[in-house]
Amino acid sequence: MIKSMTGFGRSEHSDGKRNITVEIRSVNHRYGDINVKMPRRYSFAEEKIKSIVKKTVSRGKVDVSILVENLTEDDITVRLNTMVASQYIENLNQLKESFHLEGEVTLQFLAALPDVMKAVPDVEDEEEICRAIEIPLIQAVKNLDQMRAEEGGKLAEDLLMRGELIRGFVSQIEERSPKVAAAYAQKLQERIRELIGNNVTVPEDRILLEAAIFADKCSITEELVRLGSHMIQLKSIIEKSQQPVGKKLDFLVQEMNRETNTIGSKANDIEITNLMLEIKSEIEKIREQVQNIE
Repeated sequence: MIKSMTGFGRSEHSDGKRNITVEIRSVNHRYGDINVKMPRRYSFAEEKIKSIVKKTVSRGKVDVSILVENLTEDDITVRLNTMVASQYIENLNQLKESFHLEGEVTLQFLAALPDVMKAVPDVEDEEEICRAIEIPLIQAVKNLDQMRAEEGGKLAEDLLMRGELIRGFVSQIEERSPKVAAAYAQKLQERIRELIGNNVTVPEDRILLEAAIFADKCSITEELVRLGSHMIQLKSIIEKSQQPVGKKLDFLVQEMNRETNTIGSKANDIEITNLMLEIKSEIEKIREQVQNIE
């Protein structure tokens, strides 16, 4: 089964202390790239999160977004920084004396100054947090994988259809190819008659020799066999592979393009050229689709 690199998965979980929402988005990428966006206080769980995602996603750019909403106030402690408060009072009194100002440093004013009082998160139970995050994370990854598999199924259908189209064009070229030398021999005779008329007879074996040389020079049998083999391999990879096949298919498309270009350069025939243009068009569409496959 092939999978697309594009997908989305979402899941939520509540353990009574916090609500955790996980969203995962993936898009095309040459390699595997996982980015995690979450509150800094939970950054200790980042590597664990990446390892869980990597078990399912091997290729693509993946953005994991984790939102944690605390339901209780037990994990917050308000701390007073008396040293900072003392410095504020000392400096404010000095400012008052230096500029002969009026007024007193009140509790309300002092408490509002930066860093005098801070709400500080308590030390987290890292194992408990990791277990809580893991529950919605695993489900979100499953949802992502399901979407990628569904999209991959559509890609597989399209690739198989285009593969069959190319095989049909290859069959037409195989049927046409032997006729090219005979057509060349006939044109050669007609051209000779145009140039020297019917008064001089050109040996038939000489014309056949020229036609044979032309046929050997323009032979595309090996390329057609290899191209046909590539199409069989394409179908086999799509239908039978259980592992990510995007890179393998990308290499196969390069080989298909190589054979197609060789056939196009050797085949001295307008009908074969037109068929090759059709094949190149389908291969390009396959190449574009393969870029979406994991």
